[in-house]
Amino acid sequence: MAKEKTVFFCKECGADYPKAYGKCPACGAWNSFTEQKIRKDAPAKIEHGYGGIVVNKPQLINEVQAKGEIRIDTLSTEFNRVLGGGLVTGSLVLIGGEPGIGKSTLVLQVALQMQGKRILYVSGEESVSQLKMRAERLGKTQSECFIVSDTILENIFQHIQEVKPDVVIVDSVQTISTDTADASPGSITQVRECSAALLKFAKESHIPVLLIGHITKEGSIAGPKLLEHIVDTVLQFEGDRHNMYRILRAHKNRFGSTDELAIFEMQQSGLREVSNPSELLLNRNSDGLSGIAIAAMIEGVRPFLIETQALVSTAAYGVPQRSATGFDLRRMNMLLAVLEKRAGFKLAQKDVFLNIAGGLRVNDPAVDLAVLSAVLSSNLDITIDSSICLTGEVGLSGEIRPVNRIEQRIAEAEKLGFKKIIIPEFNRSQLIKPRFEIEIIGVQKVDEAFRQLFGG
Repeated sequence: MAKEKTVFFCKECGADYPKAYGKCPACGAWNSFTEQKIRKDAPAKIEHGYGGIVVNKPQLINEVQAKGEIRIDTLSTEFNRVLGGGLVTGSLVLIGGEPGIGKSTLVLQVALQMQGKRILYVSGEESVSQLKMRAERLGKTQSECFIVSDTILENIFQHIQEVKPDVVIVDSVQTISTDTADASPGSITQVRECSAALLKFAKESHIPVLLIGHITKEGSIAGPKLLEHIVDTVLQFEGDRHNMYRILRAHKNRFGSTDELAIFEMQQSGLREVSNPSELLLNRNSDGLSGIAIAAMIEGVRPFLIETQALVSTAAYGVPQRSATGFDLRRMNMLLAVLEKRAGFKLAQKDVFLNIAGGLRVNDPAVDLAVLSAVLSSNLDITIDSSICLTGEVGLSGEIRPVNRIEQRIAEAEKLGFKKIIIPEFNRSQLIKPRFEIEIIGVQKVDEAFRQLFGG
């Protein structure tokens, strides 16, 4: 009879101990231990039929021949951008996101458009008929994409030997399990063992593997932190399910930059790539409306212009409300304090609502000046000229601090037909003036920017 023993695993880092602790000795997380029973069987190997015993010998670093990565073109410009130029052979890619955000749709759409490549799509959550209906909705069914519904890792490796695919997709890693670990699917033990076996398979066979992962209510990838460490690339699919725009960004990428991001638009026929997000995020019918300012921002390495909307009204319930959608509420409160202290506008008894149009969430501090301008425009009920955009970080003393990649921001505004752009004076002094035709206005304080916008 196989013996059972009780082991306590940390949900954050995956470390195991014979007893539970209040604080994990490995990662320092509090109250993160979970109890699991493990059978003490003879160690078993997961056979996948690829590779063999390879004995590596130490080499001098100057004698190693560096080889470039071989990449597979997914025929999706935005998806390739985030991956760093394509899917690297032998890589293990993890894609996470909220339930219903469109992870499976994104991966299936990419798989169906990779013409000339044999794809094996393994789903542990949906039946093959559900995948067929989704493929028909996407309008792409003529491809070498094999689909199977299975949750046993050993069976998945058998399917791989039969199909001999160029790319393997597993949806999702929390649903598959192996017979070598006596635990339920989705547990720390199963996720760790299955992901390690898939990593070994990818490296030995040089076949890329795409894993879809669940996330916790805090927004992190479900399972042990080890899962994010062993994979080559971690992609996060973000967005509001009630909004049409989705953002795919890399949190980790061993074969490319983590500054890149891709923007998709969710439609009835699938996800449409948005190559120029500025044109979709700007409302051309906002002339004559107060409380709207256009900000030139950088997300990752891509510049685009967004619309900041503000509404200021008299507090109806005594205690003023502060609400921000797509923008950090604490930073908005700081900016309102700067507006009152440095510019003399009293907003203590007024409600302030802020919204970033398009459902995006921005973290670029260069949006500060546009946020203050939109709030003041709504408070004074004065319209900001729609041909003017702004960029600049606001300091606590009311100064406009310089921002990075200013030339990219100006070029984006000029490309979209804006006549003027207000930027920090330091950035303006560093520019080569003949390069741009757009009028560039440099300001040092918030009151200077307000005089440019509202006069006086």
